[in-house]
Amino acid sequence: MQLSQYNFDFLSKLAKNNNRDWFLANKAEYEKALENSIEFAEAVLQGLQSVDEIETSTGKKSLMRIYRDVRFSKDKTPYKSHWGGGFKRAGANRRGGFYFHLEQGRSFVGGGFWNPESNDLKKIRLGISQNQKEFENVVLSPEFIECFGTLGGDKLKTCPKGFEKTDPALRWLQHKQFVISKNFSDKEVLQPDYAKKVVETFAAMLPFFEIMTEFLTRSNDGEELF
Repeated sequence: MQLSQYNFDFLSKLAKNNNRDWFLANKAEYEKALENSIEFAEAVLQGLQSVDEIETSTGKKSLMRIYRDVRFSKDKTPYKSHWGGGFKRAGANRRGGFYFHLEQGRSFVGGGFWNPESNDLKKIRLGISQNQKEFENVVLSPEFIECFGTLGGDKLKTCPKGFEKTDPALRWLQHKQFVISKNFSDKEVLQPDYAKKVVETFAAMLPFFEIMTEFLTRSNDGEELF
């Protein structure tokens, strides 16, 4: 399955004509690009199911709507100028989420823990503080660095509440989000094997997901929950 240059062309035109009248006049182009994106998402899902257990049932369901929610945004343009799709891992003992983003010049594959709720964030920080070596064996491994560079996400400027400024793991504890990503060029995205590369990138996230799941599936006193 191959993504089409036509798809990127549609998104570029939409970015320049982001209004309802243009969109309705070009609905057939949208539907053609949408179908291409669904086929891509389905190919990724089928590959991903061979490396992990996934709750998301179809590629179509993984794809996010192109319509923007503008209720609380200063930007009132009604449509996204990219395609995004996410896959949920199956079961309470499989944490972390997969995401792909298709946009000319800005395509990437990402995953992780975008905005963990407060109790989960506390468990992650406690797990990292108590198991710094094991955590760093993952996020500082040559394989992780080669694929993702470094752990991303918003961070505190100060020490989080409940931890010491002298904690050796402070650089990680300051994270509010724990996300990883890899960028791809337009040339790579439009190759026939791009869906396979996305699956390989998702598979490379699994060691990170596994150690984070260990932290998240234990109570604050270390008792295993699942």
